[in-house]
Amino acid sequence: MAEADVQAFIEAHLTAAHFAAYLADDARYLVLAADAGPAGLVGYTLTVLPLAADEEPYAADVAAVVAARPAAELSKVYVRPAFQGSGVAGALLDATVAEVAGRAVEDRPVAALWLGTNKANRRAQRSYSRHGFVVAGMRRFRVGESLEEDVVMVRDLRPAPGADGASGAPVGETTPSR
Repeated sequence: MAEADVQAFIEAHLTAAHFAAYLADDARYLVLAADAGPAGLVGYTLTVLPLAADEEPYAADVAAVVAARPAAELSKVYVRPAFQGSGVAGALLDATVAEVAGRAVEDRPVAALWLGTNKANRRAQRSYSRHGFVVAGMRRFRVGESLEEDVVMVRDLRPAPGADGASGAPVGETTPSR
């Protein structure tokens, strides 16, 4: 991907104004941060929450493989390089999953948390797998002139089938083999 495309994406989506809007709209966005005292902010997650119980993910290719509703999107997981591999990302993921699992939309508990990660980023995929996410499919999107492809992963937030009368309905189009 060209550096100019990356910079244009950052300027269009990751400005201070965008983050101020995320923090101001707690009905739509959940932001969790890891603070290491003197080191300051070392990582954060940004989750896009559905506003309606039947709201589909914004991209048709994601909506096709994430069947459960309501579904939230884990949009961003960032940890400063000096803290990668320290457990910060895992703690942020666990806290985010717990927080989203406790949310409801129109009196319906959030059923799934999905994310997209670059198909070449095997390290991230392994980490998400360790935290209960399974591959549901793929999505394509543009960053400037570059056509990118992400692995779509999903975590079922519903109780296990048989517990509390859960339906066991599919979260994504694929399920993990055991």
